[in-house]
Parts: sequence; structure tokens; C-alpha cells
Amino acid sequence: MQLAKAGLSVHVIEAADIIGGGTRTKQLTLPGYWHDICSAIHPFGRGAPALAALPLEDHGLTWRFSAVEVAHPLDDGRAALLYADVEKTADRLGIDGDRYRSTIGKWARHADDLFEFTLGPMARVPQHPLLLAEFGTRALLPATKWVRGFSTDEARALFGGNAAHNTTALDVPASAAVGFALMTAAHAYRWPVAEGGSASITAALASYLGSLGGTIETGKTIRTAADLPEARLTLLSVTPPAFSRIYGTALSGRDRSRAENWQFGPGVFKVDWALDGPIPWTNTDVRKAATVHVGGTFEEIAESESTMASGGHADRPYVLMAQQTVADPTRAPNGKHTAWGYCHVPSGSTVDRTDAIERQIERFAPGFRDLVLGRHTMTTADYASYNENYVGGDIIGGAFTLSQIVARPKVVHPHTTSVDGVFLCGASTAPGAGIHGMAGWWAARAALRSIGKDI
Repeated sequence: MQLAKAGLSVHVIEAADIIGGGTRTKQLTLPGYWHDICSAIHPFGRGAPALAALPLEDHGLTWRFSAVEVAHPLDDGRAALLYADVEKTADRLGIDGDRYRSTIGKWARHADDLFEFTLGPMARVPQHPLLLAEFGTRALLPATKWVRGFSTDEARALFGGNAAHNTTALDVPASAAVGFALMTAAHAYRWPVAEGGSASITAALASYLGSLGGTIETGKTIRTAADLPEARLTLLSVTPPAFSRIYGTALSGRDRSRAENWQFGPGVFKVDWALDGPIPWTNTDVRKAATVHVGGTFEEIAESESTMASGGHADRPYVLMAQQTVADPTRAPNGKHTAWGYCHVPSGSTVDRTDAIERQIERFAPGFRDLVLGRHTMTTADYASYNENYVGGDIIGGAFTLSQIVARPKVVHPHTTSVDGVFLCGASTAPGAGIHGMAGWWAARAALRSIGKDI
């Protein structure tokens, strides 16, 4: 989009027959029930500069919100709730409320300044060094260490459920980072869904690109550089290994080495449900959230993710769940609902996790299974087939380890390559996966700079 806005002629090539990548929506279970295939909730959809600056609402995008941003059910009918309002959230955390206000609350007040840096390459001079230093020293910690400052099950579980979005064990360095970022974004920008499904985001982007004169071609796979049309600038949304296969010996030794050493993360196993009614969560406040983290206490979540990181499958997995129709009833027939849930699994896992996932939901919502009218599952192989960037079922384009947070895929100018006029974007580049558009935004800025265009 940046290139088209700068007056360049833009042609987008998509391997699949439908554009969208992780933002496609289909009737996976029954007619009239619309399910997001991958991304469903968008913490940075309204706050990231790349998307916030675009008139997507003028091109058909409508954001929908739930009364509770994130819910985390616990046993005995308890629940941790993350509201858009910091005070309302902190008030429910009892003795942990003050610590929550002084950390997450403070970062939420300065979210634009914070994410101006963190949603981009690391090798830059920050505009707000003190704020970033405060955030960074905590973000680099293992989640298991930072959570020690919380006493209540609710505060610990709320942080753990957010931190576990990262597909790593919670006792490794920087595993706290994703939790901080997501909770801060919930207060600053909320966690909306796109009305009609995540494909609505893609449709709005395509419409806006068309208004700028851009064109889109689908059903064309790029295997080698010869498959690419002649262009002054080329931006590739592929993994480093795929980039190496496309350009081969034209790459420098350093680019080839990065590709060979690129580390993919665990995969996911996902279930979509068509439901006869709303999920009967024991704690009725959980019924108000579009996003639900199902995993019990922090200790249970940490054990689940540690088991997965060691190559196993937890009996009680951490389940990242979305009940989109809580915020957007247009996705199902009147009175009916949709939901999806996935758990992390070892790369390439062939184990069916449907029963384990549904048992976890039943634990906090007895009678859930009685509402299931239809279900659809996706294994790691299904995801790899769906999108070649999802190697082994890794939906974030590469493990989010400390080294691959800092160097994604390299530290300095991460979107540039050793091939003149060719740039990398997508989840394998800074700042990583997420519906925020920032990887392409930074790649486009680097591309424009290379031809002397003002940014």
C-alpha cells in the first residue's frame, strides 16, 4: 500500500486462488456458519500505523467489539477478566491491582510511543528510550519469573494466558514480551473482530489498493526468480528458506546461511465449531468475551507449553479460543454461534487434539459438547498445505525465540536482501506475525528509500 500511495504501479501476486493468507474466512462446518481459518482477533488492527493510516472503513471494514476483551476461566466458577478499562481490570485483581496499574496500565497510556518502536526493527534509535528501557527489561524476562510478583490466581492466569500466545515454553528468556504487548494493546486499542470475518480486512485492503490503481493476480506460485515479472522493486512475503530456494546462488552467503539456520516453531491443531447456542461458561462474564484463554492456572499453562516445547502433547492443553459471534452475530444464523479453538503442538504433529481441547472447554463450560452442530479440524499438515509459509503448522513464520525476535531475519535492515531491488516482508521479518501490516510497511519504506523516494 505504501508503494501505491507513493505513486508506483503495484501488482500483487498470490499463490492461492483467494487472497488473504491468515485472514481468510470460510463456511467450514455448516452452511451459514462463517469461520476464520487462522487469525480471528486483531489486537493491533486499529493501533498499528500501517493499518490505522488507511481508510479501510471507507472500503467496507467494520470493527466489532465485545464487552470483555479477554476472559480466562478458572475452577470453582472464578475468572480473570481483561477489560478495555485499566482500572476496571485492576480492581478485579485485588492485591495485584496496584502492580498491574503501574506496569500494564502505564504502558497502555503510552502505547503509541511504545509500539512505535516495538512494532519494527530493533536496530533503531528509540524516540522514547526511558519508556522502552522500562518495558524492555521486563519483556526480556521469562514469563515464569515476572509472574512471581503476582499473588492471585486471577492475575497470574491473566498474564500467563496472554504470554502463551507466543509458541515457546514460558520459562525461556523473552517469553514475557508477547504477554505485555497483547495486554497493553487490549487497553490502548481493544481486541476487535472484523464484521463478517477476517476476510473483510483483506477485502477492504484489496478495495483500497484498487482505488490507488493496484492490481491483484491469484493462483500463481513463485518457485524461481524466473517466475517473477520484471519490476523495479520486488517484495516477497515468504520465509527465509523459501526466499533462498527462489533466488538460489544469486544470494550472498550470509542470506543463504540465514535461510539454512532459520528455526521454525511449533505448530497448531485447531477446531472450528458450529453451535446451537452460546457457550455455557460457568462464570457468566466469560460469555461476554470474544477471546477466551482456556488453560486453568498459570502453572497449568506453563506445564502445557513446556510439554509441547519438549515434543509432547499435554493432557490438559492451553487452548486459545475465540467465540466471534459474541461480538459479531452476522457470522451465524439467528440465535446460533461459531467458535474456534487451537492448542500448540510439536512441529508436524499428527495427533488429533479434538477431545483434549473439548475436555478443557467442558471443564469450564459444562454442556458445551451438547451444543455442537458441526465441527471442522485442521492439523499441522492441513495448515502447511493451506499456506506454504506455515511450515510444520507454524502459523507465525518462525520461532519467536529471543534471537529471532532481535534478528528477524537479521538485526540491521531486516527487510533488505543481497539482491538489488528485492525485499522481504511477512511474518518471518520484523516485527513478526500479527494482523498489523507492519512487516510490509517497513519493507515498503526500505524499498522506497532504495530508489530515492520520500517516505
